[in-house]
Amino acid sequence: MKGILLAGGSGTRLRPLTQVISKQMLPVYDKPMIYYPLSVLMLAGVSEILVISSRAHLPMFEALLGDGSHLGLKIDYSEQPRPNGIAEAFLIGADHIGDDNVALILGDNVFHGLNFSQTLVQQAAHVDGCVLFGYRVHDPEGYGVAELDAAGRLIGIEEKPVRPRSDLAITGLYFYPSDVVDIAKNLRPSARGELEITDVNLEYLRQGRARLVNLGRGFAWLDTGTRDNLLQASQYVQTMEQRQGLRIACLEEVALRMGFIDHESCQRLAAGYGGNDYGEYLRAMAADLARPQG
Repeated sequence: MKGILLAGGSGTRLRPLTQVISKQMLPVYDKPMIYYPLSVLMLAGVSEILVISSRAHLPMFEALLGDGSHLGLKIDYSEQPRPNGIAEAFLIGADHIGDDNVALILGDNVFHGLNFSQTLVQQAAHVDGCVLFGYRVHDPEGYGVAELDAAGRLIGIEEKPVRPRSDLAITGLYFYPSDVVDIAKNLRPSARGELEITDVNLEYLRQGRARLVNLGRGFAWLDTGTRDNLLQASQYVQTMEQRQGLRIACLEEVALRMGFIDHESCQRLAAGYGGNDYGEYLRAMAADLARPQG
């Protein structure tokens, strides 16, 4: 499976914070925002990733992430000249996708929950149509909303409905087979002039090839696209990390646990942080994982 991380948009809701910087470079507590969606792709076992953003913002991501080789990844970059809709990512990334399945994630989404990696890997192994991930919210009017039948099968999708048929929002993480490129090529722009991801999902639903995974209670999904949500996400990460002594979306740790890098490589990366608490965490974590278990 290939990965696409869409870090586009102008971040108008966050200005003046985003006046000269991509919103995906803003901190969510102790890490750049882009670390969180990137870690999700890694947890799904994806190591070949395309980052899509504007021409002005791409150099920032390249300076931060490089080619990904230090994390055992292959990261490429492509420009989205204008924010023409989420589904345009499949047209921009058509060569990157090739004949493989693809995981698309939005750059301002934060996911955290128990056994999330196992869920992602299991779902990535069975992609015969679109796989959506749902999360219950109290204000579904602001999201794409999924409707399920009594057996839990996906039977409807509505984009920001006035009267939602459920409270199950569709998150910014999607799995597709390679034919998503052909579907995207046949889309017509919506009334707001964009290629809508909902139209892609509706086409798979019409074909009987769409399903939804309910992330359920005890899971956190946070959209950091507004100032309040950005603050709430930072407070959530701070609380979880300080209570548990673990770090969320620590790319070096994810790379080690997923087998993308070895312990020696992780220790070298830790040394690059000097004596700060992030580097100390990496050193201790890598040493602990290197000890014989049992």
